[in-house]
Amino acid sequence: MTEQIPAWVGDELTPVDKLEVHRKGLRHKAVSIFVMDGEKVLIQRRAAGKYHSAGLWSNTCCTHPQWGERPEECAVRRLREELGITGLYPAHADRLEYRADVGGGLIEHEVVEIYLAYARPGMAIAPDPEEVEDIRWVGLYDLAAEVKRHPARFSQWLALYLSSHMDRIFGTLLRS
Repeated sequence: MTEQIPAWVGDELTPVDKLEVHRKGLRHKAVSIFVMDGEKVLIQRRAAGKYHSAGLWSNTCCTHPQWGERPEECAVRRLREELGITGLYPAHADRLEYRADVGGGLIEHEVVEIYLAYARPGMAIAPDPEEVEDIRWVGLYDLAAEVKRHPARFSQWLALYLSSHMDRIFGTLLRS
């Protein structure tokens, strides 16, 4: 893996190889996107070939910006690359930091920019099989309950978002 992502080495933000970032558990930038259709959210099952959290259900799309890439550009790019979704412009919802052991000697220590996007009627979805094994739409409250009942089926970051930060991320949706 030769992709360089922004990570803090000491106090300095530096381009570092993505796999090295996760092996060392370096604090790094990340982006998570939730595509919504009313109160339903599009989730994906990560492809079996992913280097961590393979086969787990997660939010619509999550990734790391490339060195020098703005988070909002990264969100649009990865929706297109992972799911074939174009024409959405996600709105910033929150910024969170977490640290989690994701198995295989890898650590996610992310400063994550979270975005919400709203599906268009008839929106095309064409998942890249290298990235995404399956997709489904599920009600947000149903998803939170499912994650609570069966946490091993989901990415650690999705479980954290829904158990500890749901109101911060989806606050305007939850109150409407």
